[in-house]
Amino acid sequence: MQGVKFIDEVEIKNKKVFLRVDFNVSLNPNYTVADDARITQTLPTIQYLLKNKNRLIIVSGLNRPKKRDPKLSLNVVAKKLHSYLPAYKVSVVNDFLTDSSPLEKQKENEVLFLENIRFYPEEKKNDQGFAKKLASLADLYVNDAFGVCHRTEASIVSVPKFLPAYGGLLLKKEITTISQSIRKPKKPFVAIIGGAKIETKINMIDKLTEIADYILVGGGLANTFLYAHGYEIGNSYYEYKKVAQAKHLLFLAAQKHTEIVLPSDVIIGNPNNTEDVGVVRRSNDIPKDARILDIGPDTQAKFGAIIAKAKTIIWNGPVGFIENPVYKRGTDFIYYSIAQNTSSTSIVGGGDTLAAISKKEYLDKITHISTGGGAMLEFIEKGTLPGIEALKK
Repeated sequence: MQGVKFIDEVEIKNKKVFLRVDFNVSLNPNYTVADDARITQTLPTIQYLLKNKNRLIIVSGLNRPKKRDPKLSLNVVAKKLHSYLPAYKVSVVNDFLTDSSPLEKQKENEVLFLENIRFYPEEKKNDQGFAKKLASLADLYVNDAFGVCHRTEASIVSVPKFLPAYGGLLLKKEITTISQSIRKPKKPFVAIIGGAKIETKINMIDKLTEIADYILVGGGLANTFLYAHGYEIGNSYYEYKKVAQAKHLLFLAAQKHTEIVLPSDVIIGNPNNTEDVGVVRRSNDIPKDARILDIGPDTQAKFGAIIAKAKTIIWNGPVGFIENPVYKRGTDFIYYSIAQNTSSTSIVGGGDTLAAISKKEYLDKITHISTGGGAMLEFIEKGTLPGIEALKK
């Protein structure tokens, strides 16, 4: 990425480093860490900086608190990170604005977290005074938080104005891998787009019609396209205001020789019933009161055949109503199909997508698991993000 310097391209030693990460991990009902992938993927950056005797001040958000909430403290995240860095003391500074003494007394073998940055309303408002206060805590700034680089918040876009700023190793990997796949994709290039809302994905689908050979559509997103096709979709979730855009995308894709592949059959059922497996119906034969909750077996076979011959694969968003395990089968099928195609470059992105996968044992068969959902979509669409632009000096 032109204009961005990464930490392995410069010498950073004996400095206080403001390290922005995305440790917005999923939590168990008892508020312990459910999935620590976002922590482990940032470890190379953390270890690289610690090896050079830098003192780290780690900054992250967790969940979406409206105000300070002890249940959403970063203490659970600090504890988890300590399990990977047993030689270091890892602790959380409760409020750097009222008590900065732990930061002033920080020792070399000590890693400090600022408390959940989302506890501070100034963060979301991108308050410049707040950004200056954050910047005053460190000698330099490192961004390793690709997953939030699409946000224009103080710790992402404004702190780098006031400090020498660099990209971390995870950020470098994300930018490099996704850029290569989009700029010079090996063909056939297959994109699988699921999830509920078309709004966040419409611009990316537009961009994909220029570069992909196939766009496989599932989830609530597919219902909007089926409706645009003139099909009855019963009581299924769809976005009426986006139907015209869906029609336009179908038209665009046809002109650019990109095939948008919609479900030919679906599973209909009751979203709240975890016993009943639902009923298979053709997409052009949906009863008026039915709800579409997953892709059907014929669609699985069709999608699977396209994925099997792909050389580049991008997947974002589950293809069924994954809140009910009964309707996870289509999403699991997509995952296994991608994992089985070992000759392709595969990029899977988005917290929902990873959370939707039932069995994790094939994750090493995926070329790159992106830590960003919205960030990945926006990066594919625009080729950059506000958090990346902020690093360019």
